[in-house]
Amino acid sequence: MTGSNSMSSGYCSQDEDNDDFAFFTAKTTFFQQAQGKQAHKNAAKEEEERPKSLSDQEIRAKIQEYNAQVTENGMKLGDDGIYTGFIKVHLKLRRPVTVLGTRPEAEAEDPERRTSFYLPSNAVKQLHISSSTTAGEVIQGLLNKFMVLDNPRKFALYRQTHHDGQDLFQKLTISEQPLRLRLLAGPDPECLTFVLKENETGDVEWHAFSVPELQNFLTILEKEECERVKQVEKRYMLYRQRLQEALQEAQGKPG
Repeated sequence: MTGSNSMSSGYCSQDEDNDDFAFFTAKTTFFQQAQGKQAHKNAAKEEEERPKSLSDQEIRAKIQEYNAQVTENGMKLGDDGIYTGFIKVHLKLRRPVTVLGTRPEAEAEDPERRTSFYLPSNAVKQLHISSSTTAGEVIQGLLNKFMVLDNPRKFALYRQTHHDGQDLFQKLTISEQPLRLRLLAGPDPECLTFVLKENETGDVEWHAFSVPELQNFLTILEKEECERVKQVEKRYMLYRQRLQEALQEAQGKPG
């Protein structure tokens, strides 16, 4: 599995949260529940749309149809029935990763040789894989190329699709074959995009994290919390000042 890096170098911070205050009411809670039910329906629909196995003749026809829609990086069918091609994976990681610094790889087990930082937001990695390459192997290959030392079980490969103006994410099992999904969906990224994200909270195997990593997460969360508190206090003072100015203006007018 080979790849070409289309990301820019440098550090990256997390996506900024909405600065506006959020007021939770029965109405907003109702809509959140409704959206949750719709998400379950969409997930069920995705399950029904899982691709079925194709015959050798159908695979050959699909590859010809796929290659007719692209000008480069087409798929090639081998004599053994295995075909190869390219997929692009978007990295959307919200948490820092642990990487090996500029030290010899043999010293990777030394915690002092490691460092944690955010990968650039929306980095894209192009990979050359075969139809037998699994999602688990894609994850491992991506981590290797970025020299990420974290356990692969902390991450998951998702298929992103678009339905009714919504972006839907479905986690792939480690045994699914991304290139096969790419072939069946066609080259249009609007129909299918692969995304690497952290594993869902309920599926994270926390014992896979080392104590220093967990402590690092806590430190980052504390910093984020302090920054958020400062933002809230600043907005509160601004709103208070405006309210006082409005009251003074109202008191100065004749009744």
